[in-house]
Amino acid sequence: MTQNRPRLPPLPPERWPKEMRQAMGALRPPNADQATPRREDRPKGLNILGTLARHPELTRAFFTFNGHVLSASTLSARHRELLVLRVAALRGATYEWAQHVVMAEDAGLAGDEVARIAHGPDAPGWSTLERAMLAAVDELVTDATVADATWGVLAGELDDQQLMDLVFTVGAYEVVAMACRSFGIELDDDLRKRPSH
Repeated sequence: MTQNRPRLPPLPPERWPKEMRQAMGALRPPNADQATPRREDRPKGLNILGTLARHPELTRAFFTFNGHVLSASTLSARHRELLVLRVAALRGATYEWAQHVVMAEDAGLAGDEVARIAHGPDAPGWSTLERAMLAAVDELVTDATVADATWGVLAGELDDQQLMDLVFTVGAYEVVAMACRSFGIELDDDLRKRPSH
C-alpha cells in the first residue's frame, strides 16, 4: 500500500466549523448496538476527520450511512472488519487499513487473521462463511456484483438484512478508500506508531 501526500490538508480541531461537531454525532445512530471500546491508546483519526471538516454537510450525510455500518449493522463487528480490511487491501488504502486494524483487534481478530485478509479468500484458515465474505468483497470491487456461487454460500448462512449490510459495507468503504487515496490523507502519528500487521 502506498502513502499519499495531502491534497486537502486536514484542519486542526480548533478550526473545525461547529457543523462538523454536529456531523460527528451522526456516527452514533439511536439504534447503535455495537459499542466502540474506549481506550486511551485508541487512534483519534484527526487527519481524516480534519479533512472531512472541510465539508461538514457532506460529512454529516456520509456519517449517517457510515454510523449504521459501524454501530447498527446486522453483521458482527468481526465480519464488518473482515470486509473493510479486504477493501483496504484491494484498494491499497493505507489509512483505511491502519485505522481498521485497530478496530479489527477490538472485534477480536488476531494478528495472523488480520495479516491473512490481505491474501484474500484463498488463504488457509477461513471458515466457509468468512471465505465467502472475502470472495464477495473481491467480486464486488471487481465486477460490482456477488457471483452466484458466492451468493449461495452467503445466503445459506446470512439473512436478508445481513446480505444487504454486507454489500453496503463494502460500498461504504470503497468510498472511504477513494476519498483517502484521492485526498492524500496521511497516517496520523498515533497510527504510525502501531504495528500494521
